[in-house]
Amino acid sequence: MKIRVLLVDDHAVVRAGFRLLLASVDAIEVVAEASRCEEACKLYEDFRPDVVVMDLSMPGIGGLEGIRRITARDAEAKILVFSIHDEKVYVERALAAGAKGYITKSSAPEMLITAVQAIAGGEDYIEAGLKASDAAFRAGQPDYQALLAALSPKEFDVFRLLAKGLTTHEAADELCLGVKTVANYSTQIKAKLKVNTAAELARLAIGLKIL
Repeated sequence: MKIRVLLVDDHAVVRAGFRLLLASVDAIEVVAEASRCEEACKLYEDFRPDVVVMDLSMPGIGGLEGIRRITARDAEAKILVFSIHDEKVYVERALAAGAKGYITKSSAPEMLITAVQAIAGGEDYIEAGLKASDAAFRAGQPDYQALLAALSPKEFDVFRLLAKGLTTHEAADELCLGVKTVANYSTQIKAKLKVNTAAELARLAIGLKIL
């Protein structure tokens, strides 16, 4: 029986590349594709794929929240994150949300096939080196990794965009949220991370290798 895969990535060209790669293996079949996680949640219910291959950085609710919603509906869901991000914080948050595996888009193409097969077989699959421990961000400073863990998936997405220098309006457009909603998130994030300005958010993100 073939491994049935749902591809989730907001770039059609990227999805096409994934589909061709996976189609090169007789034992794998791509049964559906989604460009947003809202759509992916519905398609998961419709198709019940064996493995979901999901990007993290997407408009709308985003990959982390998408993982959380799918696994909340089906605790046995098998989700593989396939992302450009190789920083520890992304790996930890994806696994905490319920993902069973994490590989980067800079990995060898064959790793995607190996990871899909491993996860379909009930194993976890984390690309080598992604779980290595980081040195403390800064001696004498708060435990920022622990503070980041307190952010909700959406707060983390907003934090990442604001730290990159996007304005509240730009972040709202990127995430398909209201400007007031993003402003409220910004206030909550700064309170949780014990910072006051966007510049401090950026320094924190750089120190934690999120940017």
